[in-house]
Amino acid sequence: MKICNKSSISWSNGFDLEKKFKALSALQEEFLKPDFWKNPKEAGEKQKKASQLKEEIDSFEALKAELESTQNLKELSVKIEEKSLLVFLSGEYDKKDAILSIQAGAGGRDAEDWVCLLLKMYQKYAESKSWRHKILFQTFGEAGGPEGRIGIKEVGIEIKGKFVFGFLKKENGAHRLVRLSPFSNKQLRQTSFAKVEVIPKIEDDEITESILKPDDLKIETFRSSGAGGQNVNRRETAVRATHLPTGLVANCQTERYQAVNKKIALEILAGKVLQLKEREKEIYLAGLKDEKVSADFGHQIRSYILHPYNLVKDHRTEIETTNTQAVLGGDLEKFIYAEVSKLNKNL
Repeated sequence: MKICNKSSISWSNGFDLEKKFKALSALQEEFLKPDFWKNPKEAGEKQKKASQLKEEIDSFEALKAELESTQNLKELSVKIEEKSLLVFLSGEYDKKDAILSIQAGAGGRDAEDWVCLLLKMYQKYAESKSWRHKILFQTFGEAGGPEGRIGIKEVGIEIKGKFVFGFLKKENGAHRLVRLSPFSNKQLRQTSFAKVEVIPKIEDDEITESILKPDDLKIETFRSSGAGGQNVNRRETAVRATHLPTGLVANCQTERYQAVNKKIALEILAGKVLQLKEREKEIYLAGLKDEKVSADFGHQIRSYILHPYNLVKDHRTEIETTNTQAVLGGDLEKFIYAEVSKLNKNL
């Protein structure tokens, strides 16, 4: 009778399982010989040895099964957590793609550099979720920073994937950075702010007059420009769309053709108008006064401190970590999950 399978244990030679298996197999072959019981004492000792070997192998097999079960349980736990979050992402636009824009606030050139860091952070997070992303518009700051760094005054990216808006919608607000300024010759500590705005991506065929009336729109064209003010395109292919009743503005400059840029700009504008209507509805239901969020003190949702110590702290959920480099490298899951979970508790 076959007692064990070599392939199931050969992965752990560090415990001499290969040697034990061979010894047990050799003994099992001896048990089948006709003269095995010719020397009863010796036969009994071999049986005892075989029994010990089998017990050792079986105990390790049980441990291996337990470890595999624990690993599967962890993986299952992660999947359950993800699925439970998706169940609660049931807002009207939660399943949609998103447009995420970042605008430099107080802090001068440091704030423009902060926009660059935040852009990379969100791009890395999107990639970790297998979401696709592309830049729709960006306005550069002045050239001549340390190591040739050029800041960004404002940038917008389109992010496509499952439940993108649902996951990212609570990233809206001011993000505060504290660090030693790379733009200061005296290495002074600088506090900078950037405002993040996330809106649902409204497709062209979803835009109706109830969202954007033609008479309410002002369409302007201008030349696309790159870093340092260098013209990327001499023609006026970039488009800026303004919603006159609200003053909301959207633009797109990355596509080669004006018509395509106009289409994207209107999609962004439609998302902004719809989000404003949702916010006004929430404020009305809550009986609250509407306050515009400025990228400055008193309005930040999260702080990123790189000096005199390392800490990233979300001021809404109190979630924090000292691994600042991981966060700036796109590790945002703990913050985003905590905010979504908080929303679930308030339902």
